[in-house]
Order: sequence, then C-alpha cells, then structure tokens
Amino acid sequence: MIKRLEELIDIAKQKKTRKLAVAAAADKNVLEAVRDAMKEHIIVPILVGNQPDIERIAREVGLDLDSAEIVHTDKGAAVAAQIAVMLVKEQKADILMKGHVSSGPLLKAVLDKEKGLRKGSTLTHVAFFESPYYHKLLCITDAAMNVAPEFEDKVQLVNNAVEAFHKLGIKNPKVAVVGAVETVNPKMEATVHAAMLKTMNTRNQIKGCLVDGPFAIDNAVSKEAAEHKGITSDVAGDCDIVVTPDIEAGNIMYKTLNFLGGSSSAAVIMGAQVPVVLTSRSDTDRSKMLSIALAAAME
Repeated sequence: MIKRLEELIDIAKQKKTRKLAVAAAADKNVLEAVRDAMKEHIIVPILVGNQPDIERIAREVGLDLDSAEIVHTDKGAAVAAQIAVMLVKEQKADILMKGHVSSGPLLKAVLDKEKGLRKGSTLTHVAFFESPYYHKLLCITDAAMNVAPEFEDKVQLVNNAVEAFHKLGIKNPKVAVVGAVETVNPKMEATVHAAMLKTMNTRNQIKGCLVDGPFAIDNAVSKEAAEHKGITSDVAGDCDIVVTPDIEAGNIMYKTLNFLGGSSSAAVIMGAQVPVVLTSRSDTDRSKMLSIALAAAME
C-alpha cells in the first residue's frame, strides 16, 4: 500500500536514473519540475527545443544544465515533439514529457504508426491522488484523454491503470467502476458497463485486479456508506482505482480533489511504450515534479 505521493520518489530512487525527453522544453514551469526531479536524482533530462530559449529559462529557474543534454531545433514545437518521441523510440530516453507544446501534436507523434510509440489502441490518463480524507493513494481514470469511452475503451482504461499499479509493485489493485447509483439500471449506460467489467474480471478476462461496480462514489471510498446501503464488497471503501463514466465526470473529480478537497496529485498517460508525463497548466510545480517521479517509479 502506498499512502503518500512522496513515496513515489523513494520508489524511483530504488531504480536506475531514467532519461527524460522533454518535448519543446522552453517552458518555465516544466523546467522547474525538471530541476526538482534532478535534485532528487531520479532523472537525467534531454531537453528538446530552441537552445537559447531553454538556456535562458534554465538560468531563470536555477536549473544546472551541466548534466543535461540539449537537442536544438528551431523548427517549432511539433518538430520538437517528433524528435523527443524519436529519442524514446531509439531507446535514448526512457520517459517522455510534454513541454511548451499542445497535447495534439505531441500525441500525434506518439501515435504515429511508423515513428511513434504505439503499444495498444487506447491511450488513457491515470492520476494518483493523496487525499487527507482517504487512507491510501487513490487513482482516477480517465480525466483528460477519452471523452466518451465505449465499453471496449473502458476495458483498456482498467488494464492501463492496473498496469501502472503493477509497475509500482502493487499486485492486485481494487477497481471501483462508478456512476450516479450503485444498482444496475439499463437506462444508465455507466452502470451496465460496470456490471460487464465486473463479470469480465470474475471470468478472468480482465486480470491482475479485483473489479466491482456499479458504485456511487460514496460507496467506492467509504465502507460506512457502503454498509449503510447494504453493499458487501471487498472493493467498497478500499478501492485503489476509480473508473469514471466519461471525461466530464473524471475531470470534475480530478479538479475537485485538487482545488476543494485538499489533495495533491501526480499523473501520466498510459498505453504507449513508455509513460508520458502530460500535465495540465493548472497543476502545481510540485504536481509536475511528482508526475515525473511517478513515471520514473514505473519504468
């Protein structure tokens, strides 16, 4: 069981130092996160982008470039993304991070059939939260990638999140598939999907985890709430992973935990050959650094 996000740094330190390729690295917040990750000795950065701009911002944030590598390009952010992806594909880097580039061009480079980092058909966002109101880290998927996932996509959401836990040394994470209610209602697709995912898990079609649902979110994270509604489940009140119905529910939950719930977070994109650190502009510098640590801990 992992209770605090800081433990991700400790896990990353137990592994060899990873090379982090940053696409369009001339970004103050990103370079601050890289600086802090370097201080923890968990990554060595390869900064791709306009070298004069990278060097100027590095001076501003106190980032020592002596142990970093800069790959210069002045052809724009999309080209920088392609170069960063190529570095990972050629095994010159272990982790990919989004810098001052829109998500679209970066993900396009990742998903390129010939030059990209495709592993499966679906990329998913996996976010870990440390909440003062929960007894361990809580994972939410998907808050940023899949707008209205079909059932097959939700299978991949579960598999990708479970893979992240396995890489962190947690062998059998508990997965709660949530919606508005805890009963199956044919008119509410999320509840039907939850029941199907549970059935696939019991029949060993989804492996390496324990899946249950549908749950309302209170049943998923509170044993008392589950017992009050007569729910008996090993997942209820002790889930590791929450699978939300769509991006709206996931994104609202993500930002509510951070901005109203006193939580801190770290997140990566799963489903490519390596973890992709793709943070939000609203994420704190600490969250960005912890996202790097999460990716390094999984590699």
